[in-house]
Parts: sequence; structure tokens; C-alpha cells
Amino acid sequence: MARAMYEYTKTVLNKVSFDATLFCKEVQKAARRLLPHELEELRIFIESLIHQNPELNQCMIYLKA
Repeated sequence: MARAMYEYTKTVLNKVSFDATLFCKEVQKAARRLLPHELEELRIFIESLIHQNPELNQCMIYLKA
């Protein structure tokens, strides 16, 4: 089940990556719901999105906590 949540989170983040505000809200939700090792994988995934859309970098703060 948890793995399904991780895959769902990646799908949602891909879809809202056009808007940094929405993206940050979804990253916050993910930080509350995902397991620690999934958060590490998510951080890597988000870094790849940041290469395409640098303004998303501001959302990384939610994964540092």
C-alpha cells in the first residue's frame, strides 16, 4: 500500500509541476504520508524535476525536515 502512495505522489507531482505553489503543497503532503526511505527516493525524483523547472527548488525545504 505504501508503495502505491509513493507512485501516486510522483504522478501528482508531475501533473502540478507547472505551478510551484501547488507543487510545494503536494510535497508537504508527501512528507507527512511517505516512509523515510520513500522520502529519499522522492527527493531524487524531485531533483530531476528541478532540472526542468528550477523554480520548484524552493519546495525542497519540506523534505529537509
